[in-house]
Amino acid sequence: MTVQLDDWDAPGPYRVAFTTRQGGVSSGPYASLNLGLLTDDEPGNVLENRRLACAAAGADAARAQLPWQQHGAEVVRARPAGILEPGAPLERCDGLWTDEPGRALLVLTADCLPVVLCRTHGEPALAALHAGWRGLLAGILARGVAALGGGPLAAAIGPGIGSCCYAVGADVAASYRRAFGDDVVRDGRLDLALAAERALGSAGVERIERVGGCTACDPGRYFSHRRDEGLTGRQGMIGYVVG
Repeated sequence: MTVQLDDWDAPGPYRVAFTTRQGGVSSGPYASLNLGLLTDDEPGNVLENRRLACAAAGADAARAQLPWQQHGAEVVRARPAGILEPGAPLERCDGLWTDEPGRALLVLTADCLPVVLCRTHGEPALAALHAGWRGLLAGILARGVAALGGGPLAAAIGPGIGSCCYAVGADVAASYRRAFGDDVVRDGRLDLALAAERALGSAGVERIERVGGCTACDPGRYFSHRRDEGLTGRQGMIGYVVG
């Protein structure tokens, strides 16, 4: 099966693609393009999936980088470390940015939102952000905007759990209503993507698009931590400045 991607037509010299679960070598609950090493999948399968995903996006896997995600708001400049070596030293953060042509950035998700930011004028630069409910409340998107030096910027919000499926407790609902408006939670269900749009808009992002669908609704296309009760793989976002 061919690797299938949700592509974003980014404004500028960028290549940005959101992976699905289709087109890899893993099996069982991780079938087939699982990119997450912190699962019970065979590490060799995960590394091959990362190679396949990068190749499908035209990225150099040997130069690619991803963060060791913490569900926080830290954003740092990407440095060489490698995504093909188990145990490689990764930055403990939830966002990376780069202005190096060809330096692909990845973030991994299984219901949280993968978000990419890019400059639309001046020297090209790109940020890859992992935005779960904790990180979004903590300001991960504003930190990503600041890392790129402010606007003008464009953003894409990739596949994540939708308001159709994301039931949250009263404490989370209250925090989101205070931060992003009463309508981001309806009937106990959180619209994480709408909250992300508002956070990006408040940070000055001028162009915001959504790419892909609800991860929990589409088991044939996406992994979902909630739907699969934790026994699942990881999809991701791959983005880089074209050299």
